[in-house]
Amino acid sequence: MQKTLKIVRANKREFGGAEIYLERLCHELNALGISYQLVHSLFPKWILSSLRAFLFNKQICCSKTNNDFLFSLDRISCADILRVGDGVHKHYMYLKKSSPLKPLNIVYNSIEKKAFMHAKHLIAISQMVKQNIIEHYSVPPEKITVIYNGIPHKAYNKKESLHKLQKEFPLNNKPIFLYVGSGYKRKGVFELLNLFSQIPQESQLFIVGKEKHQKKYENFAKSLGIYHKTFFAGARKDVSDFYAIADIFIFPTHYEPFGNVILEAMHAKCAVITTKQCGGGEIIEPKWLMKNPFDTTIITKISSLLNNAEQLQAVQEWNYQRSLEFSMQKNTMETLAILKNFL
Repeated sequence: MQKTLKIVRANKREFGGAEIYLERLCHELNALGISYQLVHSLFPKWILSSLRAFLFNKQICCSKTNNDFLFSLDRISCADILRVGDGVHKHYMYLKKSSPLKPLNIVYNSIEKKAFMHAKHLIAISQMVKQNIIEHYSVPPEKITVIYNGIPHKAYNKKESLHKLQKEFPLNNKPIFLYVGSGYKRKGVFELLNLFSQIPQESQLFIVGKEKHQKKYENFAKSLGIYHKTFFAGARKDVSDFYAIADIFIFPTHYEPFGNVILEAMHAKCAVITTKQCGGGEIIEPKWLMKNPFDTTIITKISSLLNNAEQLQAVQEWNYQRSLEFSMQKNTMETLAILKNFL
């Protein structure tokens, strides 16, 4: 009997990278005529995160039948194939120096360990994530395949996007910096604002993404004297317009398994700067990697880019050409190859 492919992710459509990836993956699977079922959490998001994770794991594992083949995009202890798109929680906990006795850490670590041990195979979305898995759980390297994210390729129109956004924001002809991401603390927005305040050239910064403590970051920008040229745009559906108008994309994250935003910014012909703690940094030129979110030596390189239009254009074009190597079609075919090996 042929097994039923079930794709597992707790949240439905959101602004999160994993949810966006799932939507893109489903689009490709539909185009290929591949049958699957989506499985989401039955529990509301207002439930305590640790309890929701525990209950969701029970929901999936207790309902699994011998005819089900589970491809999970979430930490699930009974998945057949696990895509480790959220990174390794134990590693992130180590970086944060977070107490292992916190309820969320107890639940996540327990499920994560069982998930990595039980799965027939793991898909890591970067070499960094693969090394995190091996380091913290001693999983054999041959059990892990790295499949980088892919994005739909599209054309950007800077002139049209500028015209549209000028109706909402007081844009000028100065260079535009961009950050895109929800959850500002982990992704380094405090550090970004500090960096931006030290760039000598006149420029503007857009911060796009969902953040419940946004006021705190706005106040920090005011204290640095950059609030007048920093635009907090919040969560947006027209993110592509911001990519289109940006010159330099900065993502000084503390930990990011890959980050679709890296690829998206590259594809929009932005110069891209991120940290060594970002898996997506593996596909950009090493000179644009910060040692960590606090690495202010990058300011000299940024200033040099802004002073040399030819160099900036060359970096932007290199990024664009590199992004063409990472399509959703390629990601889907590589993923399907793994699934078919174990179905």
